[in-house]
Amino acid sequence: MHILRSVRDYFLRTDILFWILTLVASVYGCLLIASQQRAGDVNFLRTQILAICLGYAAAIIISLMDYNFIARCWWLIAGVALSLTFAVFFIGIQITGTDDVGWIRLPGGMTFQPSELTKICFIVTFSKHLAYLTEKDRLHSFLGVVTLAIHAAIPIGLIHMQGDDGAALVFACMFIIMSFAAGVQLRYFFILLGAGAAALPLIWTKMMNDDQKNRLAVLFGSSDDMMMTYGWQQYQGKVSIASGGLFGKGLFNGPRVEKEIVPYQENDFIFTVAGEELGFIGCSAILLLFALMLYRILYNAGSACNTLGKCICIGFFALVGSQLIINLGMVLGFLPVIGITLPFFSSGGSSAACLYLGVGLIQSVVMHPTEDRDKPVKVEISKTIQGSIFAP
Repeated sequence: MHILRSVRDYFLRTDILFWILTLVASVYGCLLIASQQRAGDVNFLRTQILAICLGYAAAIIISLMDYNFIARCWWLIAGVALSLTFAVFFIGIQITGTDDVGWIRLPGGMTFQPSELTKICFIVTFSKHLAYLTEKDRLHSFLGVVTLAIHAAIPIGLIHMQGDDGAALVFACMFIIMSFAAGVQLRYFFILLGAGAAALPLIWTKMMNDDQKNRLAVLFGSSDDMMMTYGWQQYQGKVSIASGGLFGKGLFNGPRVEKEIVPYQENDFIFTVAGEELGFIGCSAILLLFALMLYRILYNAGSACNTLGKCICIGFFALVGSQLIINLGMVLGFLPVIGITLPFFSSGGSSAACLYLGVGLIQSVVMHPTEDRDKPVKVEISKTIQGSIFAP
């Protein structure tokens, strides 16, 4: 009874709804993976369940720790992230179906993708950086903003050098959204936008390879040969979604899923499994789950008692939200295929486990509402915009 009472008291101190939403999304994803793996001999479901269980246990441990203490260990967290990222350059391997060397082989034949853990580490270190600049009243200074840009450029550059431009794009989105929410003036974002626009020719000619150019070009129409190669996965994905109609073919009954017509549909294109087998209703349920999850994250950001807690929540919001938008954009043919998973749904042990580390950070912010040096903060977009434009 004492143990049950302790468990009950623990969950009453957390955001129970957020726990439920993430678990429902994970279970939903496992059902889709279980249906998809009829098409092959690889047991993706076993790895996914193991990763979820490990991630959930780690999330509980993290939630019991004060996020202020976790952030004070930023130097250790950054060291772990950088060590793993650099290790990829020496012992990294390429997984079938990918075009980047971003995995490390673990004992027992399992693999781990360090960039997924680095995303969570970046949330902590960048939040600490933003909180420090806010405390020292340097967030509005040019030098302060430059240090933020350098902080973000390190993981973005290293991940890009590994060939994983999808993950690099997610880091860039996290950097922009977290900086904006913390109060960095809009003029700096306009400068960044202008610099990015000016660099487009250089990016196209020097940084993008032929495969990346073709994946982008096929979105605007191309030859049949291009469609049969670079546009084939997206075309078949849209056909699968459309074939589901309103209610779908039924879970474990999709003929296109069983024949694996959409390549690697257990991963980046898991949304097509939901579309074919559960139809418009099943797809809408996924979007509703994400809408509720993102709302709860923002709610907890608004309830955070200091800048650090707010930034941690906004960082995880940016991670989940950007991957959601990019993944759906890929599947529906609005964005090129760049290897971004659908959070909590796509097959991938590294992603599933590390996402729950982020869930643990959110719960830590909820469970430790102690006043720090900052005044209570709320996420008020209109005030942030006004301050960004008119701040000296």
